[in-house]
Amino acid sequence: MRLKGSPLIDRVSEALYSETMTEKSDVFYMKRAIRLARKGRGKTSPNPMVGAIVVRDGAIVGAGYHRAVGQAHAEVIALKAAGEWAKGGTLYTTLEPCCHTHKRTPPCTDAIIQSGIIRLVSAMQDPNAMVNGKGFETLRQAGIKAFDGVLRLEAEKLNEVFIKYMKTGKPFVTLKAAMTLDGRIATASGESKWISGEKARKEVDRLRADADAVLVGIGTVLADDPMLVLRSIKGRNPMRIVIDPHLKIPLQAKIVVTAKEIPTWLLTTIKAAPKKMKSLKAAGVDVSILSEKKGIIPFDVILDFLGKKGISNLLIEGGAGVNGIALRSALVDRVIFYIAPRFLCGEDAKGVVAGKAIPGLDAAIRLEDVKVRQLGEDIRIEGRIQKS
Repeated sequence: MRLKGSPLIDRVSEALYSETMTEKSDVFYMKRAIRLARKGRGKTSPNPMVGAIVVRDGAIVGAGYHRAVGQAHAEVIALKAAGEWAKGGTLYTTLEPCCHTHKRTPPCTDAIIQSGIIRLVSAMQDPNAMVNGKGFETLRQAGIKAFDGVLRLEAEKLNEVFIKYMKTGKPFVTLKAAMTLDGRIATASGESKWISGEKARKEVDRLRADADAVLVGIGTVLADDPMLVLRSIKGRNPMRIVIDPHLKIPLQAKIVVTAKEIPTWLLTTIKAAPKKMKSLKAAGVDVSILSEKKGIIPFDVILDFLGKKGISNLLIEGGAGVNGIALRSALVDRVIFYIAPRFLCGEDAKGVVAGKAIPGLDAAIRLEDVKVRQLGEDIRIEGRIQKS
């Protein structure tokens, strides 16, 4: 409802009313674009998830999302769907349109300019240095009104993996663990299947499907002989990575005998036996030698290596040793713990984190943005590592 009064009041009210309605419309359509973008979950890495909607005269005339690396970007799909109806319309995108040619597809800014779009609303700037504001500027120079910031926080959360990878060159790291109420991940004999319930295990499959790679230590392979593949859902299996400084992995291990079907990397050191390395490579395993310190490959060395190999989303499913090294490195971004309503009642049972403890409570690793919910019989705790 608008106020009525003098001609001056009417004109001011009209302007305020129009601006408010425009803002509400922008939020409405951006929410739709973000929902579209989520459809690319687990399929676009190392590219971002992006959704786009074309609106003209208050109606959606085109929509699209980025489906996979190498395929058309969301903006191009939406504009193609809109066709001639794009002329004079508004394009909503969850990320600043690209403007460079260092990729498999043409710049989206060219398609936008040619479409006749007169207004572009974006949720956020692209953190990629080759774009980062240049896409908006290209469109403005062509006479298109372009601005960003609508539902920015939601868009940044959607693409937190992409943002970190673009800014640091390192993967976004999630550490997942399943444990008992007394913090144990296995019995004294190493039995760990299954501490968590069926619902938690199904969710872990979703985490694997979203990740580029899943990382474990050689201890986990020797104890459990895992496959590290999707069990209960359909999707893309992540690359499997094992930290194995001395190449102790058996040639009969499941991840070795299936290495020609599912990409598998072993991260080792110069201390590894050349003959064993040759046998593993013949089995289809990619073996890489990294620097070590006192027999341990530092976690920052691992992340630098993986980042250069194009891994942007890393899931850690290791044992106590790997968990401790990763957490103490201060390079983990998120933790997800599944806590089962059980006790193993003993120090000889395997703990969730091993290694030298942090000396004081003031230096303890803290979580923020903590979310807690029940998942079947288990309690799920998720949080971001608080950065100092």
